[in-house]
Amino acid sequence: MSADLDLFSYSDPEKQDFSTISPKDLSREQAVHELERLAKLIRHYDHLYHDKDNPAVPDSEYDALVLRNRRIEQFFPELIRPDSPSTKVGSRPNSRLPKIAHRMAMLSLDNGFSDQDVEYFLGRVRRFFKLGETQAVICTVEPKIDGLSCSLRYEKGVLTQAVTRGDGVIGEDVTPNVRVIEDIPKALSGSGWPDIIEIRGEVYMAKSDFAALNARQTEENKKVFANPRNAAAGSLRQLDPNITARRSLRFLAHGWGDVSSLPADTQYGMMKAIESYGLSVSSLLARAENIDQILKLYNDIEASRADMDFDIDGVVYKLDQLDWQKRLGFSARAPRFALAHKFPAEKAQTTLIEIDIQVGRTGVLTPVAKLEPVTVGGVVVSSATLHNADEIDRLAVRPGDRVLVQRAGDVIPQIVENLTIDVDRPAWHFPHHCPVCGSLAKREENEVAWRCTGGLICPAQRVERLCHFVSRTAFEIDGLGRTHIESFFSDGLIETPADIFRLSQKRSLLIGREGWGELSVDNLLSAIETRRKIPFDRFLYALGIRHVGTVTARDLAKCYQTWENFRAALDEVASLRGVLQPSIGETADKYQKRVDKEIVSFIHIPNIGAKIIHSLIDFFAEKHNDEVVSDLLRELQIEPLYFELSSSPLSGQIIVFTGSLQKITRDEAKKQAENLGAKVASSVSRKTNLVVAGEAAGSKLSKAESLGIMIIDEERWHEIVKNEGLDSIKI
Repeated sequence: MSADLDLFSYSDPEKQDFSTISPKDLSREQAVHELERLAKLIRHYDHLYHDKDNPAVPDSEYDALVLRNRRIEQFFPELIRPDSPSTKVGSRPNSRLPKIAHRMAMLSLDNGFSDQDVEYFLGRVRRFFKLGETQAVICTVEPKIDGLSCSLRYEKGVLTQAVTRGDGVIGEDVTPNVRVIEDIPKALSGSGWPDIIEIRGEVYMAKSDFAALNARQTEENKKVFANPRNAAAGSLRQLDPNITARRSLRFLAHGWGDVSSLPADTQYGMMKAIESYGLSVSSLLARAENIDQILKLYNDIEASRADMDFDIDGVVYKLDQLDWQKRLGFSARAPRFALAHKFPAEKAQTTLIEIDIQVGRTGVLTPVAKLEPVTVGGVVVSSATLHNADEIDRLAVRPGDRVLVQRAGDVIPQIVENLTIDVDRPAWHFPHHCPVCGSLAKREENEVAWRCTGGLICPAQRVERLCHFVSRTAFEIDGLGRTHIESFFSDGLIETPADIFRLSQKRSLLIGREGWGELSVDNLLSAIETRRKIPFDRFLYALGIRHVGTVTARDLAKCYQTWENFRAALDEVASLRGVLQPSIGETADKYQKRVDKEIVSFIHIPNIGAKIIHSLIDFFAEKHNDEVVSDLLRELQIEPLYFELSSSPLSGQIIVFTGSLQKITRDEAKKQAENLGAKVASSVSRKTNLVVAGEAAGSKLSKAESLGIMIIDEERWHEIVKNEGLDSIKI
């Protein structure tokens, strides 16, 4: 991955692991951050692929990102971003070549990754046209060649313009370069061609030509190309057509754009007509009438993939009848009548030499398999992710095992099968202590990851923790970025957050370092001094406690207002957790649920659940974490977070809304309550003061009645908000 991808890294504990959470299990806030991350990452990869001809990741990883973005949007359609990758095609060209707008958008294709995706595609067609199960849905089938998309415009049979796809709306004018490609006729042959026709396809480089090109580049001490697609794209987009002419490019047609008349009424007929005009069309182009025929052709093409003289990454299906294509139409980025069925990742066998444990910036212990080097999909692989302890147990892998490796949706490939699972060999056990600092490693309930509890003292985490500490939403210290943190840490100038506030004592050591003069050092020290007073919520967030992000930190600060109040409450709930013991015959699961219920009821802050409370207790229970915080408190002052609360009778009261509200949303009602100085809870307990019951109120209403809690309906609530009868509320 490119080094400048740090801008897509997050230090917020609530954002770090979203990529491992299934789209259906994401919270709304997590989905917002994940869609933002994916949009930025995919846009960056698009820029490298389309504009720089330098893809940073395998197609399989890119496809996995696009698919994840699409699935999150399916679960959260209201969160679709204006810059969503699902609405974009390619990348807006920014080279020095002239730009031209396509007369007809040059879209991409939707991807399928399994037989089920193909069945869904055909099923959608059947439902749209109300077809019976036995009625044929005829599709064309052809290889999906991995090249650079290009549109060739012929007017009265003469080539007049050639444009790359670009972002689907605007492409680059590559007409002079296309004219020197022998595979592309300057004038159409045959007869019957329309007065105007744009023939669309892929400019590519054959594998044999690619090998010869790289051999010449090596001899001339010039840059060698990573793969045929890069070579083709770079060659077509040269400013000098003479360079393009020497690169042996070819063209394969797969469709059309703007056309004055259609010479056929089917996809197959159109492609055969284009072939008769003198352009190359895939020799494997065929028609199929049902899923069985389609998948057989797919498997046949995949089986012959290695023997082809050009790279393909899947098979394309298109409805054959053009009138059906027209009725189905297009989405924002792709035709609804076509599907690209991508090939699975390539695989290879090798030997697992050893299993290393790497400690990430959040303390996650990740097992990595060290392998006997093997070539997979054109890349030499010497390590592969094993994901987590559960995956090791599932595969039952041990050093010495023969394993099957594939390059799928990860930069580091993954092991998919243990080929010597039955061989008698000692089992490998996942460590329960951090290999870096020796601290205990724990795994939270319902999580697969083991984490180092060393936190602020673990060297593997310390730099990231320090970077988080000075980040924009934490202490926000100007002039102290990642590069400086890493440099200061490696030279022993800072090791803990408190050391940042003691840098003034090392001023003479800072001056003269590379990039640091007296002025820049004094500016940094001045910026640090301005942060010796820090709001309570920012300080709590800056500690990097798991599950405590900016929103949670502010909720806690609003409730307890001062650091002293917060620590006193946390110590009390920690004591409560410590004295709760299992009852006779109580299962571990029931006991844990009882503990969770008790501590949540004690804290009683909306959106603060058991997981967050346990994380807070565990953090301060670690002696070294408590020492780091105490050290910090000797260097700075935490400012209380006071809020002016309404003087209404509801100030400080706990309100629960239940049932369906008709005039406003639940969020609007919550804001109204908070404006009146109340706190809104999600469940009814003995501490609840008022319940507002909408339509179809259920168990919460029943519980409120049994506890004798005051209950009002929605109309009465609106009277209170309008200050009508507010004084009559007695709680």
